[in-house]
Amino acid sequence: MIADHNLPVIFAGLMALAIIVYAILDGYDLGVGVLLPLDNTEHSDQMIASIGPFWDANETWLVLAVGLLLIAFPEAYNLVLKELYLPAFVLLIGLILRGVAFDFRAKVHLDHKRTWDKVFKAGSIISSAAQGYMLGMYVMGFESTISAHAFAILSAFGVTCAYALIGSAWLIMKTEGELQLNAIRWAKLFGKIACAGIIAVCVVNPLINPFVLERWTTAPYAYFMAIIPFISFVLLFIGNAVLNRLPLKDDSGCWLPFVITLVLFMCCFSGLAFSFFPWVVPQQLTIWQAASAAGSLRFILIGALIVIPCILAYTAFSYRVFWGKVEHLRYY
Repeated sequence: MIADHNLPVIFAGLMALAIIVYAILDGYDLGVGVLLPLDNTEHSDQMIASIGPFWDANETWLVLAVGLLLIAFPEAYNLVLKELYLPAFVLLIGLILRGVAFDFRAKVHLDHKRTWDKVFKAGSIISSAAQGYMLGMYVMGFESTISAHAFAILSAFGVTCAYALIGSAWLIMKTEGELQLNAIRWAKLFGKIACAGIIAVCVVNPLINPFVLERWTTAPYAYFMAIIPFISFVLLFIGNAVLNRLPLKDDSGCWLPFVITLVLFMCCFSGLAFSFFPWVVPQQLTIWQAASAAGSLRFILIGALIVIPCILAYTAFSYRVFWGKVEHLRYY
């Protein structure tokens, strides 16, 4: 029997899993949309084809994360939705634009395809920036100040660039030729921006959140928090060295940038999650204060333990089926 005190921790872990998987999977296809060229139909078709079998299913993890927040931490859900209603609305608009453009570009006359490419790119940028803005406001504790909104705007830019980084790494793995060379250049650029962003977060986060500063400077937590940025910078250094050597003969090692970026995402998310735990809403609600009744959590946990493995299974299966380099885009 699971103790009542541990149930909120379990659901916080499940919600964290859903968020990081979403950030990685939907992050790369949002990044591909951000990078979509508007002056090269062949490259844009290849980029769309590289995410075609996956992008819709990747958003399942966002639905799962929001669903877990709603049913496991309803008080936090109400507060977060109240504070982030407008950026959440903008996020939905961006996702709708992406979905509409993805289907319409396949059915319109060639003369109008570029228009829907613009819509797909705009939807990707809007969705990425909205997520970054929401993250920035969350870190700032939903303060309604000029500095809080300025930090949220900076966070919107940072998350968009991070998605572009993992999107370019995905393209290196899935494409060949000129497009792959372009993706390598994009990865180098956004890798440098990611490095600057990590430094900025390491400086700003403890300055604006006293409890984060205390955690980062108090043993034994300080040792763990020091390791995360160190690993992140090592990964960025190794990633840049790998990019300088690509493409190799027979395209070996093309998967390395994506794996390195994936681990980088996990490190950054782990540092953020550890900094704020056990707050589900910074300085307002802990996971125990916001949690549903223990009986409800036990009942919900049964469903979660059935649904999550199923989602993991069909996700793994889809990636196994469509493994390898992207082929010419075809619609049936």
